[in-house]
Amino acid sequence: MGDVLNIGGRELTSRLFLGTGKFSSNRLIPDVVEASGTQVVTVALRRVDIDFEEENIASYVPKNSVLMPNTSGARNAGEAVRIARLARAAGCGNWIKIEVITDNRYLLPDNYETIEATRILAAEGFVVLPYMSPDLTAAKKLTEAGAAAVMPLGSPIGSNRGLKTKELIRILIEEISLPIIVDAGIGRPSEAAEAMEMGAAAVLVNTAIATADDPVSMARAFGLAVEAGRTAFLAGLGETHNKARASSPLTGFLRE
Repeated sequence: MGDVLNIGGRELTSRLFLGTGKFSSNRLIPDVVEASGTQVVTVALRRVDIDFEEENIASYVPKNSVLMPNTSGARNAGEAVRIARLARAAGCGNWIKIEVITDNRYLLPDNYETIEATRILAAEGFVVLPYMSPDLTAAKKLTEAGAAAVMPLGSPIGSNRGLKTKELIRILIEEISLPIIVDAGIGRPSEAAEAMEMGAAAVLVNTAIATADDPVSMARAFGLAVEAGRTAFLAGLGETHNKARASSPLTGFLRE
């Protein structure tokens, strides 16, 4: 069967998830999706307008993709739950990315409200992927609440600053049984590869692709980087050492 990621009963061969904000034109999205190889695409519900196809972001997402609406704009669990229910009623399926943000400066998620929203929506049959600040206790509570995966931030949304929370993410990978999907802040393909080498199940990228000079080529680069990082993780990375170690014997033929 090969190396697949199973979330909510769906088998995924691509471990790159794609966000759809900030593109200069929605018309880029089909080409970006194809170039990246992604199977999961997230959209903000407020950008889904079934009455106006030109403005409806979902109409640009290929039909064979897993559409994952997000609760962007929610300030508490109640608002996130309401947005998720509206998304399902609008025909967007039962996958939902929970975003609950009350911090207007750094846009950091509210873990407490996220846990509560996850508990409610998982009980209603949603496949819940919560975006959270990397914290082991919160991740355990999200697991207990019924999350299908946990999505810790690498650095603040849209910052392209990379894996500033690397050690905290590493702890989650080691201690949490759910897939860990690194979301927010990844700015370079090399950073996506690094997350995968650590053992992350997947990464979600938006800004780094959408704001590149050539988004389609950047999407392809991220797809390759994620694949390379995953392959390296499965291959087993060599140990690191504080001192040099010769790769070839330094004795023998020089004395003969």
